[in-house]
Amino acid sequence: MITVSDFPKYRGTMEYVCLGCQARFDIRELYYTCPHCGGVFILEDTSFDSLLEFPPSYWQGLFDKRAATRVTALRGVLRFYELMAPVMDEEDIVYLGEGHTPMVAANDALTELVGVPFYYKNDGQNPSASFKDRGMACAFSYLKHLVRVNDWDSVLTVCASTGDTSAAAALYAAYVGGPIKSVVILPKGKVTPQQLAQPLGSGATVIEVPGVFDDCMKVVEHLADNYRVALLNSKNAWRILGQESYAFEVAQWFGWDTYRKCVFVPIGNAGNVTAIMGGFLKLKKLGIIRSLPRIFGVQSQHADPVFQYYNEADPAKREFRPVSVTPSAAQAAMIGNPVSFPRVAHFAKEYEKIGGPGSFQVLQVTEQAIVEGMLVANRHGHISCTQGGECLAGLLKAKELGLIEPSEVAVLDATAHHLKFIGFQEMYFEDSFPAAYGVKSDPKYVNRPRSIMTEAEKAQLSPEAYTAKAAEAIVESLGLARK
Repeated sequence: MITVSDFPKYRGTMEYVCLGCQARFDIRELYYTCPHCGGVFILEDTSFDSLLEFPPSYWQGLFDKRAATRVTALRGVLRFYELMAPVMDEEDIVYLGEGHTPMVAANDALTELVGVPFYYKNDGQNPSASFKDRGMACAFSYLKHLVRVNDWDSVLTVCASTGDTSAAAALYAAYVGGPIKSVVILPKGKVTPQQLAQPLGSGATVIEVPGVFDDCMKVVEHLADNYRVALLNSKNAWRILGQESYAFEVAQWFGWDTYRKCVFVPIGNAGNVTAIMGGFLKLKKLGIIRSLPRIFGVQSQHADPVFQYYNEADPAKREFRPVSVTPSAAQAAMIGNPVSFPRVAHFAKEYEKIGGPGSFQVLQVTEQAIVEGMLVANRHGHISCTQGGECLAGLLKAKELGLIEPSEVAVLDATAHHLKFIGFQEMYFEDSFPAAYGVKSDPKYVNRPRSIMTEAEKAQLSPEAYTAKAAEAIVESLGLARK
């Protein structure tokens, strides 16, 4: 009888594997790019096949039991310990409440409007209000493990960000404390005030540089290649492992039945979509799920290098080319040269080998559709960010192209909380988007406060008269009928 109150006994044998030259490296050092060829890494548990000794029902039951555990180390994303980073001890694992984010079904009105039943997975309900906490929980747990076993007295973490990564990195660094300090590098003027406030509030050193995310990423890569810093962007393969938990949670929500399910994911730096594919592939290999859900990556036409790559029908003619980005409301996805693209190519090939043609596809959507996707979702009771709006735009595009049937069920990734991107809603309501966005307000989506009285008018009235006058104005505005 397995007791889920105990920390797992299984320990994997993990290695960095370069997707470029296939070289392998020991995990006792922090690697981000291959020292031989400059390629990116995935992490592989060479003992993974030993998990096949247990039937799928064992793993389903174990993970379902852990969903209710009181063991802190297993309450978050690491409840899928054996599938993710099975090399750490209980004392290493950092838990701030990440994971277990809700799946909220679209109501009847929104389902009828879209024509396909779907859920939003609200990853904005993670601790720092974005999906990045999944990856940071794993990355910081492993970093804490290295600090402990190596007795390091000083570790400087560094990341490039458009907001969400910096917020998560700063939060987890502040919690772990001790020798770990956080530095975040942001593109000046390209981060919302709400997102800028988060790393500042967590005490991180915040450095602004001119340019866009891709420029910041080059600076961070230079630092990681030449100085002793811990890089926390999605080049960090431990972060990718943490983000696999999204796939595990989606499968678990549906009772491990992913047949005729479709998952829509904004691509951005391509870490999340590759993690989700990797997670579902692990579940399929162990028989925990019988079929792979289809994956739709979504990109704005203002930052669409992965779409451009897969838009070439002949795989032999495909060639990845970075693109120059133009302003996007989906700020976290405004990346023209995603560092995880080699992972996309790797996992997409494996995914289609098992799931068949079309099991992984990439869609391109407009900025207009992204912003209005967010507004429409939130008018029906969701808390979608602009990236969640991008996913709804992707679902509508897939339906328009005949790529999804009304009998299928879609899951949309709302990567962050709506409030982080409230400025874009305000810009839409005021019809003040700069021309570069290509977004114009439609009056049917605009909602503004109604003013019924000025301060000067109120000052001329007694308290009793003010109450009556204000109520009278509201009655007239709303057309209320007397009892």
